[in-house]
Amino acid sequence: MIRVALPTHLRNLARITDHEVLLDVDEPVTQRAVLDALEDRFPMLRGTVRDQQTQRRRAFIRFFACEEDRSHDSPDDPLPPEVVSGKEPYLIVGAMAGG
Repeated sequence: MIRVALPTHLRNLARITDHEVLLDVDEPVTQRAVLDALEDRFPMLRGTVRDQQTQRRRAFIRFFACEEDRSHDSPDDPLPPEVVSGKEPYLIVGAMAGG
């Protein structure tokens, strides 16, 4: 099971009360596979994390795993073993803008 941490606004939209959700993701575990599983389980999140047409992440969404920014990784790159094993969460973070 993959642990996915979501920002408050996405948890509210999906009516999730916990900080993390557990997703069953088939191998290979990639960003694309995690987001597909997330959107399948919570259809109301479609289009909020990534554009539905291009499948590219939204401008103010960032992805982190094992304390590393994975926002610019290819969606098909395998996620770290710590995320795949459930030891570490995959974080979807709402980026902050402004001065």
